[in-house]
Amino acid sequence: MVRKIRRLTIDDYDSIIGVWSNAGLPYKPKGRDNRDNVALEMQSPHSAFFGLFEKERMIGVGIANFDGRKGWINRVAIDPDRRGLGLAGQLITACEEFLYQRGAKVIGALIEDLNTPSMACFSKAGYSCLREITYWSKRPSWNE
Repeated sequence: MVRKIRRLTIDDYDSIIGVWSNAGLPYKPKGRDNRDNVALEMQSPHSAFFGLFEKERMIGVGIANFDGRKGWINRVAIDPDRRGLGLAGQLITACEEFLYQRGAKVIGALIEDLNTPSMACFSKAGYSCLREITYWSKRPSWNE
């Protein structure tokens, strides 16, 4: 099967949401994941959305962000019927390449406790879980 990874644009928004939905990845359509916010994020030179395609169908998504010190990989999702084929690892690699090109020396990923498939995927890609770090967040609204 021929697969390709390419950088996404706002024209891909509906497909991104489709992959997230199919993969069971929660998203905030009235908050950070609405079309306008995603469009702004995509315009930043420090952020990239990558899509994995089989023919013309998007089957995976990953986001890379560089904060000036660290790189972050977020929202990696693969259609459930394509899991177990190493495809998430390909998206991680695309994100890493983007981040290293921007000067990232450290790359991190935040994974929810119950998402053991993502933990396994990042572990396979060479990432280690640092249990001594606790993530803190301040948000204007917990509904976003």
